[in-house]
Amino acid sequence: MKTLSLIIPIYNEAKTLDNIVQKILLLENDEYIKANDIKLELLLVDDASSDGSFEIAQKIAIKDNRIKAFKHQKNQGKGAALKTGFNYATGDFIGIQDADDEYNPLEYSKLLKTLIENNADVCYGSRYLKQDNRRVLYFWHTFMNKGLTLLTNMYTNLDITDMETCYKLFKKDVIKYIAPKLKENRFGFEPEITIHVAKGKYSLYECAISYNPRTYEEGKKIKAKDGLRALYCIFHYGANTAPLPMQFLLYIFIGGLSAIINILAFLIFAKFNSNLILNVALAFIVSALVNYLLCISILFRHKARWNSFGEILTYVITLCIMGFVDYYCTHGLLLFGLSAFWAKTCSNFVGIIGNFLLRKYFVFPEKNK
Repeated sequence: MKTLSLIIPIYNEAKTLDNIVQKILLLENDEYIKANDIKLELLLVDDASSDGSFEIAQKIAIKDNRIKAFKHQKNQGKGAALKTGFNYATGDFIGIQDADDEYNPLEYSKLLKTLIENNADVCYGSRYLKQDNRRVLYFWHTFMNKGLTLLTNMYTNLDITDMETCYKLFKKDVIKYIAPKLKENRFGFEPEITIHVAKGKYSLYECAISYNPRTYEEGKKIKAKDGLRALYCIFHYGANTAPLPMQFLLYIFIGGLSAIINILAFLIFAKFNSNLILNVALAFIVSALVNYLLCISILFRHKARWNSFGEILTYVITLCIMGFVDYYCTHGLLLFGLSAFWAKTCSNFVGIIGNFLLRKYFVFPEKNK
């Protein structure tokens, strides 16, 4: 006998909680579930609801020993509730089920079948594979989901269709290994867990599931700010091991932003001081600081190899190298007849390429494994 553990994060879902639990329990009547002698374990994790959801969860758990109820004293987010569930889950297979009626829990047999028959480590239920019919709602919500999925694929070299799906099923040893590494407490969990799956080179499958989205009036909670956080998470957790072209594209953004700051700072300093060397140096220092902070935040893993002193020393060396390049390139182009603006702009293009190579291979190299 094997066990399927389903973690149900709850936040103000009193209207749908009991109904969704009863639907989940019907899974044990599914032919595939019965044929493989799979039992259920449900972990209801209330994230400090204010509508009586936890009281409902407690009543459900008291009546059925397959169900356990947990409560956060302070609201932390869906990701935090899932981490609590992962910690207490004991099943051979561990999956996620929302407490609303957007997903049909009877379809978990599809995920289990896909996982078991393909000897996969992970299975995602995709809302965007072929369906017979679907409810049509928000364009921008779907656009955001598909856009974030595309970007995740670009930075992980996966080819999934629905990174933001709720339905994610794992073999126990896989999620028990990944869960302690998870940092995100809200909806940033979705890209973060997917990036860990990609980095672990786990066998990942998808299968089509149905989806009945609800409106914000009906209780939908994800907001635009969660999309922005997901975007940050893709870069923060995935960029340091992304394919080289994707790293360079991201660094072009970082370098481009640093270059704009360099140019603006140079022009500002030039208004108050006629000393070219001082103006170039000050502008370079300001842009270098912005570049450094962005590199350790969204591109290269901070302290990937060096201790703090070693990292600072190597970064100072790169600043010296690129500082000389920046000065002589700017000075030479000014002598050639270019305006201060265009001389500084051209030298920054050279700096973007040089800085990327020095940071990737000298300042922030990945550890040898």
